[in-house]
Amino acid sequence: MNDNTTKLRPLPEYRETAADILAHVYRALQAKGYDPITQLVGFVLTGDPTYITSYNSARSMICRLERDEILEELVRHYVATRLT
Repeated sequence: MNDNTTKLRPLPEYRETAADILAHVYRALQAKGYDPITQLVGFVLTGDPTYITSYNSARSMICRLERDEILEELVRHYVATRLT
């Protein structure tokens, strides 16, 4: 019998980035026939999650982000692509 205590190390928690979530939501909106840009703009302006389809968990994923996180990611991406 082994009297030593086994120490379990938790698995590192993977947190999807805002970019990952936006890409997933974009693809889900496309798959359901929506204009992803229009729907995402509606969501960012109003905070109303009904702008985002629940297909493929897109709505629950986008609700993990604050709207300022979404805007920050959009501006970061825009500036990065314009300045390079």
